[in-house]
Amino acid sequence: MGISPYIERLRGSIGSELLLLPSVAVLARDDQGRLLLVRQADFGQWATIRGTVEPDESPDAAARREALEEAGVEVELRGIGAALGGPGYRKTYPDGDRSSYVVIVYDSVISSGSPTPDHDETTEVGWFTPHSIESLDLGELNRTLLRDVALLGAP
Repeated sequence: MGISPYIERLRGSIGSELLLLPSVAVLARDDQGRLLLVRQADFGQWATIRGTVEPDESPDAAARREALEEAGVEVELRGIGAALGGPGYRKTYPDGDRSSYVVIVYDSVISSGSPTPDHDETTEVGWFTPHSIESLDLGELNRTLLRDVALLGAP
């Protein structure tokens, strides 16, 4: 699913003004310590499984929903790894919309399903070691997030 109807309605009122959005990121790891990432359809870059929390949705439910939508898997959430925000979590989209994200990061494992892209929001899925993540084409927000949770080194 692309932009949520809720955000679309807000954008209709405020245009491209900066919008603060609660969001989640799901760091699903396998038994070898590799991290599941998805290639985003819109920018073609690798990213964590992530998305915004919808009205009346808990962050836990949003994390599970995003994992199912973007990677076709159900996850067992193993706790909150971080709560992040600030200048590194701002994003300007090609249409000029500006968002600032507050991200709750969940550590998790796959409880069922095999990672598969949805071919709507994601075009590819892959397992990566922390070392191999360094060389991936990541958007700045995802690079900042992975650095802040100590999966990437300092710039």
